[in-house]
Amino acid sequence: MPFFTLREAAALLPWLSAQLDEIAVTTGELARVNAQADAARVASRSNGGSSNGEDAQRRRAEADRLTVRVGELLQEVADKGILLRDPQRGLVDFPALRDGREVYLCWLKGEEVIRFWHEVDAGFGGRQPL
Repeated sequence: MPFFTLREAAALLPWLSAQLDEIAVTTGELARVNAQADAARVASRSNGGSSNGEDAQRRRAEADRLTVRVGELLQEVADKGILLRDPQRGLVDFPALRDGREVYLCWLKGEEVIRFWHEVDAGFGGRQPL
């Protein structure tokens, strides 16, 4: 796992923010498509209509595509060495060194800059100002 300097982590924030936006949009779309697929499946059972069954299959295929996309986005973040703690909130940690020990630079989407760090075992509640 790579260690980030504050400058390196900060340089990734615009890209990371865009990734988090796409994860949120795609996850929302996935929930909508899953609900539509479930409704179409129920409708096909209740009225024997094959068109509803076909609609459910199309929506399931779309849900599968969206699921793969969310996985790709999450993997792109992980591949950079960034620890995505909460995709919905946009909470991330960047492994870093502070006084020779591993810590996390902590950032929450919406914060303009990285202003906090915490011990590896402390989590969000242990955030301290840089």
